[in-house]
Amino acid sequence: MQNKKPVAHTPPPQPPTLRPYQAKLVKDLYTALGKGHRRVAIVAGTGAGKTVIGGKICADTVARGLRLIFIVHLDVLVGQTYRKMESFGLRCGFIKAGWREDPEAPIQIASIQTMAQRSWWRQWKAQVILFDEGHTTIFSQIGQEIIYETHPRAVHLALTATPYRLGREQLGDHMETLVASPVPSELQRMGYLAPMKYYGVSKEGQIDLTGVRTIAGDYDERDLKNACDRPELVQRIVEEYHRLVSGKRAIAFCIDVEHARHVAEAFQASGISADLVDGSTPIKERHRLYAALASGELLVLTSCNVISIGFDEPSVEVGMLLRPTQSRALHQQQIGRVMRISPRTGKTHGIILDQAGNLQRLGFPEDIKAYYLPTRREPGESDKTPAKQCPDCNRLVWGFMMKCPECGYVWENEQHIHTDDLVEVLSEHQQKLPMIEFYRKQRKKMFQTGESPNWIKRIFFNKFGCLPEAHWCRGAIFGDDPTIADKHAFKNYLMRQAQQQGKDISWVMNEFQQEFGANEWEGVF
Repeated sequence: MQNKKPVAHTPPPQPPTLRPYQAKLVKDLYTALGKGHRRVAIVAGTGAGKTVIGGKICADTVARGLRLIFIVHLDVLVGQTYRKMESFGLRCGFIKAGWREDPEAPIQIASIQTMAQRSWWRQWKAQVILFDEGHTTIFSQIGQEIIYETHPRAVHLALTATPYRLGREQLGDHMETLVASPVPSELQRMGYLAPMKYYGVSKEGQIDLTGVRTIAGDYDERDLKNACDRPELVQRIVEEYHRLVSGKRAIAFCIDVEHARHVAEAFQASGISADLVDGSTPIKERHRLYAALASGELLVLTSCNVISIGFDEPSVEVGMLLRPTQSRALHQQQIGRVMRISPRTGKTHGIILDQAGNLQRLGFPEDIKAYYLPTRREPGESDKTPAKQCPDCNRLVWGFMMKCPECGYVWENEQHIHTDDLVEVLSEHQQKLPMIEFYRKQRKKMFQTGESPNWIKRIFFNKFGCLPEAHWCRGAIFGDDPTIADKHAFKNYLMRQAQQQGKDISWVMNEFQQEFGANEWEGVF
């Protein structure tokens, strides 16, 4: 009798390791829940690892013996979410046409569209509801029903890359508080997002939006089509691609399917491999196109409302903004598609070609200084935008700049040169980078030599004529993953400085939190 070979058991998957800031965000969430909050917005910008954070929350929920509904608003996100749950070893059921129902599973991945057609979930006792793309799903009819009717006692978490939305009603009208990842400029400094280069159109060369109506807070697509889907504009972006970023992988954000097709055909006619993806493209075909883009077989992929959300191909270097918008959420999501790092392909920068004028209208991700929870009464204002163009080199700069950082031109009363070419744009953060780097180096030296924080600020003021911003301090001395010993060492340094200068404990706490972040004093003081 032959001996049977032992059955090989596949080891359970190793869950993803969270980055330090991701672990801190999850900790901040549990702190907020511990304080009694039941509705919390979780803001993790594009590239911050939103799905990993969501997976960790789901894993912790199941580990506590609780049940969770994970709500998505796009069918394509169901599979993407499930793959992340699998990486955490989680059992899932589905509320989605074509996917297996399993009401006994502790996690239900649910499509908003399918939930409207089925009813059993209304009696399914979930202790946690996680709204993916919360700035959208919260405001759907199903979202409102879940919060206020079917599951009012559950913990409601709104996971989003941006807390802002068009219209009067805002996320803060339904959520009580917010926890957030670091802002994009901090993630770039940490090496988790790619540095960016921006090329925008001068005001004289922008698309003429005269006569384009605003409907429901954004430009009317029919009017936009007449203004933007024009042969001369389509040809222009092809020429600018060849002039500025020839041979790089690119995605184009278009107005409608016909516009996307026109752009793809124009690129093909110029010798560039190009294709389009739209809402009717089957999932398998989308994956084939994304794989072709990743391999370099395809260089340009055009789209209408498909790759703004849920598209994740880090190797893409160029984003072409061809659709004017008034939505900050859409604007930031589109730019975020090219901000991911890609060491495998040697990507050094993300690049934006903005024919739509969205950069001047809505600003830059790097200039976000902090996230907050907007409400109907305080919806938030757009960040400051570039105000003038250098007449010598055509770089767009901020209004407060009196000297061009590119060519050294000094503003007096000369008349501006007009051009239709795309010109490089600097965000406010990019213009301040030399100041930030100087201050962070001085701050590290300050601790090593025992100098006073106020003395370093005075050195900075003498050099630049202004005071440094407090958020530049974060991680300057000990990096982004400090130890408890680092915190105690800095506390002792600050206590000595306070004693020498007659400062009170509030000064010590303020300086401590500038280096390590809010609430990081626990266990130290």
